[in-house]
Amino acid sequence: MTMHRFELRVRYGDVDQMGWVYYGNYLRWFEIGRAEMLRALGHSYRDVEEKEGILMPVLEARCRYHHGARYDELVAIETGVFGVTRAKMRFGYRVLGEDGTLCAIGYTEHCFTSPEAKLVRPPASLVGLLDRAPKVDDELRARIEAL
Repeated sequence: MTMHRFELRVRYGDVDQMGWVYYGNYLRWFEIGRAEMLRALGHSYRDVEEKEGILMPVLEARCRYHHGARYDELVAIETGVFGVTRAKMRFGYRVLGEDGTLCAIGYTEHCFTSPEAKLVRPPASLVGLLDRAPKVDDELRARIEAL
């Protein structure tokens, strides 16, 4: 299974005064990729929060920049599940420029909590959803493990 792919156009508000995408926006794009991957599986983040009563706060985020994207460029965010345990999960990301140039790679690690911020195990339905989700490919896994 290939990683989930979501494309977006770099907006003027995404770039710094030099015309390059501001570095913090890559983490926002990771969030967009993760949310769109779940949506493609038939569930939104809102569904998980409201129907399952599970929150998935970020514990750790890492981004390695390779080449900047520019204003009006069409970028692709590739997202996959890196791993799931009883207590947390990790997603991996690759951002590609319009010409296929590698812009950034990274990951986010999340825990599972109740709305009261107590650590919980994910319900079987969420585990099943993540099992069906695209996985991080071998090339990205190796790059992330080397970070």
